[in-house]
Amino acid sequence: MLVLAVARLAGGRRGGARNLTYSICFYLHDRSVMDHYQMRGYAAALRREVEQRTSDSKDGTIRATVFGLSAGGGRRDNSEIVSKYMEVAEPISVIGIIMDVLEENDVIVHVDLAGGTVRRNAALTRALANRPGGEGRSSQQDVRLRDIEDFVLIRGRFRKISRSDESTVLLAPYGDPDDASQGPRVRVTCATEGLRNEVPSGTFSARCLGKVQDWNAEEAVLEVQAMAIFR
Repeated sequence: MLVLAVARLAGGRRGGARNLTYSICFYLHDRSVMDHYQMRGYAAALRREVEQRTSDSKDGTIRATVFGLSAGGGRRDNSEIVSKYMEVAEPISVIGIIMDVLEENDVIVHVDLAGGTVRRNAALTRALANRPGGEGRSSQQDVRLRDIEDFVLIRGRFRKISRSDESTVLLAPYGDPDDASQGPRVRVTCATEGLRNEVPSGTFSARCLGKVQDWNAEEAVLEVQAMAIFR
């Protein structure tokens, strides 16, 4: 069972998203980004972030394109604003906005596979409280990743194990075992069309934003569907 200890880490709640702006976003699944934000009703919050980013930016062309400030542009609703921004902005800017909103709403659980820890925050407290028998036990110092229903941001040492036209699969061990094929692991599935750069050869450090899908007890593998991956 993939069980991690709870760690109290210093830093602001939004620090994780901001730090990723200095990373390379080599995987981003645009459709998944849109689906998640629409499903969870974050359109208004995302519009506010887009307005802030485009107001601070020196590139007035992006703002004009997104908000229809040219003649006859008219007024656009929240979903249209976010969709248009995703079309014209750089991928790292798009996912940065998405992650800021998710952090603001406390729906990202931060996981460190190498250290075997999970950062204590509101999203983790909710995961602990919602698991069977978890009522009133949110102070427990361990968590099963399969209990997390919110987003996870998993930091680990990944390697590519397969690739097809449809999907690319990465694998990361829990901890740092001598033989990564033994013990619990995290298997991340990406839509190959979302790869923006080649997956590095061999083992590489990365952070994966995604959703936990299932725990495969027979293989001791946690299945995660990726939305974005950073190096």
